[in-house]
Amino acid sequence: MDKTILITGATAGFGKACANIFAENGWRLIICGRRENRLNDLRALFPDVDIHVRCLNVCDRKEVNSMLAELPEKYRRIDVLLNNAGLALGLNPAHEADLEDWDTMVDTNIKSLYFLTRAILPGMVQRNSGHIVNMGSVAGTWPYPGGNVYGATKAFVKQFSNNLRTDLLGTQIRVTNIEPGMADTEFSNVRFHGDDKKAEKVYLGTTPLTGPDIAEIVYWVATVPRHVNINALEVMPVCQSWAPFAVHRTTES
Repeated sequence: MDKTILITGATAGFGKACANIFAENGWRLIICGRRENRLNDLRALFPDVDIHVRCLNVCDRKEVNSMLAELPEKYRRIDVLLNNAGLALGLNPAHEADLEDWDTMVDTNIKSLYFLTRAILPGMVQRNSGHIVNMGSVAGTWPYPGGNVYGATKAFVKQFSNNLRTDLLGTQIRVTNIEPGMADTEFSNVRFHGDDKKAEKVYLGTTPLTGPDIAEIVYWVATVPRHVNINALEVMPVCQSWAPFAVHRTTES
């Protein structure tokens, strides 16, 4: 397999699972994340696969551009960009939310995604080949209490993906937005700022999605025939569905 995928947020969850499945299938990998030891551990699992490790703050545009400029020659043709880095912070209503959390979600879920996309897309256009895979969320379509800015950032991912498709009409470049529902990764641990007990309660009595579940989907959308584009794929565990409309009723005096 002479193809290269760049994966952000590859140290855990969906990103790590995606790195595993693409490595198992012989792809060349560029894996990025903040925890270099985890990236090195992942690379060590596949000694016969070309894996380039880069500890990276995806929210820093200059650092992103430097990383791409410094790639070894054999990694420079990026066939698939998986914009996976993202997070949710807090579950408070908007009037009680922490503005620092909001800023971090905007920087990570929105800015890092368009930094990477803008930097890599010109090469894809020049070659008339490539695939942008963005990790969205059902929260980009369906609201829930406390989802406020997190849901808004994923709505950006959804609409940005749609608009990329229109900009790239006439090329052979594909764009996909993956929209997972409830998944048991480090997502809730991060959302609750490391409160593991609180995070565990999110999944009690459920059978949520897992990292490997989403990795299989990402691998599939990346390997369908070249003339096929999976625009968006929304996926939930069977135990999750939509709620009825909420109605607040006042008690008449």
